[in-house]
Amino acid sequence: MDGKLFISAITKFVLGAVIVGLLVFVPAGTIGWWRGWLFMAILFVPMFGAGLVMMAKAPDLLRKRLDAREDEDEQKSVLALSAVMFVAAFVVAGLGHRFGWPELPAWASWVGAVVFLAAYALYAEVMRENAYLSRTIEVQEDQHVVDTGLYGIVRHPMYSATLLLFLSMPIVLGSAFSFVIMLFYLPIIAKRIRNEEHVLAEGLPDYREYMARIKWRLVPHVW
Repeated sequence: MDGKLFISAITKFVLGAVIVGLLVFVPAGTIGWWRGWLFMAILFVPMFGAGLVMMAKAPDLLRKRLDAREDEDEQKSVLALSAVMFVAAFVVAGLGHRFGWPELPAWASWVGAVVFLAAYALYAEVMRENAYLSRTIEVQEDQHVVDTGLYGIVRHPMYSATLLLFLSMPIVLGSAFSFVIMLFYLPIIAKRIRNEEHVLAEGLPDYREYMARIKWRLVPHVW
């Protein structure tokens, strides 16, 4: 096992859990919020398991995702907007619990959790299918077009998975207000996809042909 990679992964995992926990429970004014703990569990338990699997089976992919730095200016703005969206959604959900704003029924949170975990499984399958998957917009050395499996249905199945992940988060937290905030992910991800496709079409052989053959970006027969 790569000790340096392990320390880096654990450090970022713990830091992420602390930050999200603070964003959720501090606005809620209590650590006794069951929806908050449900959200933390479905977010970080699978993440920890996936990290262990990647550490053992695909350390280079894990290292690439941990060390990713976005070079495209347009994508930096996308990441900044996404960060603002997440902070706002988590804080609003916590404030809603603290001040007794209308919440979704308990069963909705459990349904949201199931959808979240299914989307997590979909994300894992995308990572299995595409060894070139990266957090940044780039064309890698010796990269070729992946057009089988989920990539034979839509051009960006990773973003399809994240769409389900992100829209189910506020449902798990029981906040309709947070769900409205998360809808801003739609124009954000559309902006990212357009820039990504421009980069890939310019630098990746056969990607234009792939775009012509696989017409749908995120959702079949929708977009």
